[in-house]
Amino acid sequence: MKFQDEHEQELQRQVEMRLREMESNIGGTNAPFHKTVKHQPENLQQPWMKKAILAAKLFGLGVAVLVAVRVASVLAGIVMFAALAWLTYKLFFESKKN
Repeated sequence: MKFQDEHEQELQRQVEMRLREMESNIGGTNAPFHKTVKHQPENLQQPWMKKAILAAKLFGLGVAVLVAVRVASVLAGIVMFAALAWLTYKLFFESKKN
């Protein structure tokens, strides 16, 4: 038991020495300090540019929606015409022979 107690005390002493060494290394070095600066965009002088880009995007979206509505209405007209033509054919021109 005496040997085991001595061994534990030796380990404890080595751990304490290592911790002191680490503390002295951490406290001894003076890490360089760099002050951070908030990024300033270059075109800060032209706030109207941001608005112009937003307006162009909105205009483009409006044109795209208008084109989509026109295409959809043309396709709907074609489908309705085809349905009426098929119905007319079925009612009047198809022979009644089975």
